[in-house]
Formats: sequence, structure tokens, C-alpha cells
Amino acid sequence: MPPRPNAARAQRPAAPLARIALARRRDKRTALRFDNAFPVDISSEIFGDTPAIARNISEGGIFVELPEPLPLGSEVRVRFSTPDSDAEIVARGEVKGHYYLNYADRQQSPRSLVGMGVRFYAFEQDGQEMLGLSLTRMKTTRTTH
Repeated sequence: MPPRPNAARAQRPAAPLARIALARRRDKRTALRFDNAFPVDISSEIFGDTPAIARNISEGGIFVELPEPLPLGSEVRVRFSTPDSDAEIVARGEVKGHYYLNYADRQQSPRSLVGMGVRFYAFEQDGQEMLGLSLTRMKTTRTTH
């Protein structure tokens, strides 16, 4: 039986622009994450202590708003309490990216922020478990309200 015309088309690789659009639609991040602003303290042996604002966090890392991000590859200690708990979590990580974001606020006024992405590689005490539980609680709270 000869192949159907549509079947042959489906087997052809997607055009480059179509592949790019498809890749943008997929979120490759599999970790549960939470988007909300809360205070954190960033410390580094070389650059000292700096208060900052977390904008996005998962068990794998954090995006931190900071007017002057630390250099790529900097080893940092991130200390924070999640919005749903007073327990302190301390994570160690490495600065993996610098970001400049443009966005519109609720009144549609243009805004921008500068920050850095930190990938966690270790937690002190039971910080990873505490963060995982907190992220799960925050997800449940958001989906039930």
C-alpha cells in the first residue's frame, strides 16, 4: 500500500524556524519553581555580603535581582526564608548567568531589572528538603485558591 501524502509530510524534519518556535514553547525546566519576590542575602568570600531580592526559585537554583551581579563563576552562599515559613534555608551555588529584563508593571508602565541566575550545588543542614516542601506547599496553595 503506498504511503499517504500526509504521512510523508509528517516524517520530514521541521523547518529551522518551526523548530525554534517549538523549542520556545517547551519549558525544559522540570523542577517545581516559585515566582514571587522575597528578600535573600548573598555572600561571597571575595565580594562580601549583599541583600537582594529573589524573583524565581526552584530546588536547582534561584534568580536574584541585584543592581550589580557578581561575576560569572562566583561561588556564593544564599540565605533566605521562603514566603510560607520562618525557617532559614542556606544554599551554596555558582553564578551561571546575568540578565537584564524589560517588562510592564500592572499599570503597563515600562520597567526593568538586572539580576543573576545562581545554580545550587549544596544545601546546609536540611535546606534542600525544607525548600522542596515549601515549593510543594506554595504550589498547592496557588492551585487551590
